[in-house]
Amino acid sequence: MKLSNSVHLKLENLNPTGSFKDRGSTVLVSAIHRVIKKQKGFVSEDSSGNAGASVAAYAARADLKAKVYVPETVSGPKFSQIQFYGADVVKVSGSRSKVTEEAQKPQPGKIYVGHILHPLFRDGIRSLSYEIVEQFRWKVPDYIFLPVSAGTLLLGVISGFRHLKESAAIKSMPTIVACQTSQVSPVYHRFKNQSYTQPPIVTSIADALVSVDPPLLELMVKSLKEAKGDSVIVEEHEIIKAFRELAQKGFFVEPSSAVAYAGYKKQLKSREIQKEAPAVLVLTGTGLKTTLRP
Repeated sequence: MKLSNSVHLKLENLNPTGSFKDRGSTVLVSAIHRVIKKQKGFVSEDSSGNAGASVAAYAARADLKAKVYVPETVSGPKFSQIQFYGADVVKVSGSRSKVTEEAQKPQPGKIYVGHILHPLFRDGIRSLSYEIVEQFRWKVPDYIFLPVSAGTLLLGVISGFRHLKESAAIKSMPTIVACQTSQVSPVYHRFKNQSYTQPPIVTSIADALVSVDPPLLELMVKSLKEAKGDSVIVEEHEIIKAFRELAQKGFFVEPSSAVAYAGYKKQLKSREIQKEAPAVLVLTGTGLKTTLRP
C-alpha cells in the first residue's frame, strides 16, 4: 500500500489474528501438530501478546490444546483474544524472561514451542521478504524499516532476502533498519557499540516491544551487520506522533508498529536517507489490540 510516491506500507495488521506472527505460526503448527497429537500433548508458548494469540489461533485450527504464558501487564485485548481461541492463559509477574522460564517448566504433556527460538517460526517469517520483492515486481526497495524486539521479524526478513540473493532472484539486499524504542533498545546499542542499561520497568506505549535482554541478541546484531543494515531508536513522543499520523491517514496500527514509521521519519529528518529513496515500512499489528484512548 502506497503512503507516498516513495514509501510503501506492508500491512501485516491484516493477517488473520492481526499481526505478522501468523506467518511463523502457520508454518510451525503445520509442521508439528501431528507429532504433538500422537504424544497426546499440548502446546506451550510464551509471548507478550501477539505471538500467543497467533499460536493459540493456529493451534485451535489444528485441534491442539495450547497454554500461553504472558506478562501480567499484557494488553487487555490481546489477553481476551488468546482466551477466545480456547487456550489456557497464565499471567506471569516479573520480566519477559521470567515468562519464558515459566513456559519452559516441565509438566506432563507440555511441549514447549517458543516462537522466539524455533527455526520453523522464522522460516515462516521469510515469506514477508518474498512477498515484498514479488509486489515490487522483482525489484528491491532501498530500505526496509521494521520494529524489533525479540528478533523473529528481523532475522526472518534478513534470512528471506539473503535467500533471494543467493538464489539470484535479486541482485542486492535492501538496507534493513531495525527500529527500537529508547527504553527497549539492546539491538541498537550493541549495533552502535554503546552501553545499554535495562529499565527496571518498561512503560513504553509500544507494549509489543518488551525484550530488554533478548536471547538472540548476538545473532540479531551479527546478522544485521552482515546484511549491512542499520538501526535507529525513537522516543515516546515520536512514537505517539507517528501513531496518530498513520491513523489520520487511515492506517490504524499498534503503537509498536508505528515505531517503524517513527524511525523512518527520524532518519529522513537527519538526512540519513533521501525522501526519494524507495522504502517499505512494516506495520506489524492492528490498532484494535491497543488500549490507548483518543
